[in-house]
Amino acid sequence: MDYGKYKYEAAQKAKEARRNQANVVLKEVRFRLKIDKHDYETKLRHAENFLKAGDKVKAMIMFRGREQSRPEMGFKLLQKFAEDVAEWGQVESSPAVDGRNMTMVIGPLRSKSEAKAETLAKRAAAKEAAHEAKQAKVEKDA
Repeated sequence: MDYGKYKYEAAQKAKEARRNQANVVLKEVRFRLKIDKHDYETKLRHAENFLKAGDKVKAMIMFRGREQSRPEMGFKLLQKFAEDVAEWGQVESSPAVDGRNMTMVIGPLRSKSEAKAETLAKRAAAKEAAHEAKQAKVEKDA
């Protein structure tokens, strides 16, 4: 094998590796201490989608006024949040007070590249099914 061919193949491998590389993004979900049940479920659904896509989630509780004197309630809320998303992610950094906020980071159970590959496979399957349905319709009409 000559050097030019080797160099070309190495460049192609590097290009393919860059294409398949996925950057893990830190998504943020903010809520207040006195969050309503429906609002909490909505935020939970958003976090679930982020974790399914392979992104990390930063859950943040914003304290206002007298709420700052009750950090244990914020800790309980974040623990409940962590339990609710345990199916899709695990706690990477435990709840910590940062000024008026309490934050916690949850990482996905599967990598971003696995999630990306699965979504691409689903899209390809759906596209193929649509194509087959269209072909069947054309054959039926003919």
